Amino acid sequence: MQQNLYDVVIIGGGPAGLTAALYLARACYRVVVVEKEKFGGQITITSEVVNYPGVAKTSGTELTETIRKQAQSFGAEFILAEAEGIELDGDVKTVRTSRGPLKCFGVLLATGAHPRHVGFVGEEEFKGHGVAYCATCDGEFFTGKRVFVVGGGFAAAEEGVFLTKYATQVTILIRGEDFSCAKAVADAARSHEKIVVVPNVQVEEVSGESALTAIRYRNIKTGEVTEYRAPEGENFGVFVFAGYEPATGLLKGIAELNEQGYVLTDRRQKTSVDGLYAAGDVCVKNLRQVVTAVGDGATAATELEKYASAMQKKTGLQPERPAAAQKAPDDGEKAAQDDGPFSGEIKAQLEAIFSRMAQPLILRLSLDDRPVSGELRQYMTALAALTDKLTVEIAQPDADAELPCVRVLRQDGTPTGLAFHGVPGGHEFTSFVLGLYNAAGPGQAVEADIVQRIEALTEPLNMKVLVSLSCTMCPELVMAAQRIASISDRVSAEVYDVNHFSALRERYKVMSVPCLVVNDESVSFGKKNIRQLVELLEKAGGAGA
Repeated sequence: MQQNLYDVVIIGGGPAGLTAALYLARACYRVVVVEKEKFGGQITITSEVVNYPGVAKTSGTELTETIRKQAQSFGAEFILAEAEGIELDGDVKTVRTSRGPLKCFGVLLATGAHPRHVGFVGEEEFKGHGVAYCATCDGEFFTGKRVFVVGGGFAAAEEGVFLTKYATQVTILIRGEDFSCAKAVADAARSHEKIVVVPNVQVEEVSGESALTAIRYRNIKTGEVTEYRAPEGENFGVFVFAGYEPATGLLKGIAELNEQGYVLTDRRQKTSVDGLYAAGDVCVKNLRQVVTAVGDGATAATELEKYASAMQKKTGLQPERPAAAQKAPDDGEKAAQDDGPFSGEIKAQLEAIFSRMAQPLILRLSLDDRPVSGELRQYMTALAALTDKLTVEIAQPDADAELPCVRVLRQDGTPTGLAFHGVPGGHEFTSFVLGLYNAAGPGQAVEADIVQRIEALTEPLNMKVLVSLSCTMCPELVMAAQRIASISDRVSAEVYDVNHFSALRERYKVMSVPCLVVNDESVSFGKKNIRQLVELLEKAGGAGA
């Protein structure tokens, strides 16, 4: 049991969770971070961070990746999976995940918060067809178009400025008298030549046919109604930045929450349940910033050190830590690691995955004469050079296929149902590699009832998943689709980097990612886990009698 026992399981890989992992691992405790999307959290969508003490200027991704590497160097472990439940009875707790149960003494919830929906008419209907919630993910879709931003906080001001990179004009609609964020951030929005700020208004409705062509908002003081209609043949976007809702679904009925759903903790970050702590934006707090999140994480970690130590003495159980981190490479080793598209650290992680693959796979490339095809060929050749489990083949391109494409085949040449159109880099690199692991077997753990429902799908189902490599919400849907396809021969999962396939964007009216198209008929938007995706496929006509 000690081999499968952790001192602490951290749910959430943002700044709070990563900091806690760093402190616990450095104190010689066995700790694992469970993250369902991408390590780094919400701050990774911020391209410029200038208010983190001691760091003059960085990006959210760079800052959190540095923290993650620090934690990893002390022995912290990381799992990409979704936490599905927590069992806190007894000295040894259980965190149920999409990749199986994890046993531990203490649990830290650092799941953060997700964008809040406003509720105006048409918001749900046009989600993905003009209504969006992430400027980094979806801003490019509105190049040369007009954009409205709903909200008056930090995100609305900062993301409004970011959207000016693409939009012809950004109109920020604020419900209050003025921005509620720091003056410096608000002033940057107010003074921008492409931004118009309209205070004291509430959006009532957006409308259109396949895309947004009209928006109506009302002045809450005078009652005056304003309606904007796009010129004939044009459309526009609405980005909603109206605050966040805490991701505390795992704690409902378990720990004490406030009326807004945030976790109540004491000054040590302890919740109302022994052995359960919380940190970061998921907690009740006055300021939600990276600097306060890392402070929460450090505080929770030091308390969990004491708790885990007490549980070790009480139970007589001692979790086995992984081997100590290797020494830092010298200059010659660093130079060797920098050769090719994969760093030494990534190569080590890939080797661990390749060693667990049950059978070899073929990466069959279909290429055209675009530069992206050369990039895909180089990328797949470099990947296959790391293992004897992968072989690259060049196929005659199908005239009707969207190129370039890499299809994953079994050793005997039979299809696995997995394909990627474009180059699987950025946030999709991990999902592509996990897709290979799933196709080769044994694959990621899936609950028995989900496997039964996948195997019961009777009709052929083709899933097109349209993604952007900069989107943090896409990988969850991609991994779910690929895992389903690896289980059922009736299902295929083809992933497309939309930046290279403008015809698909036009065909399905894609203005947000991820976009899921089933059998070229059913179109939906937003991230989905494997259970949600199975339910959607069953409704699409694939359920057995």
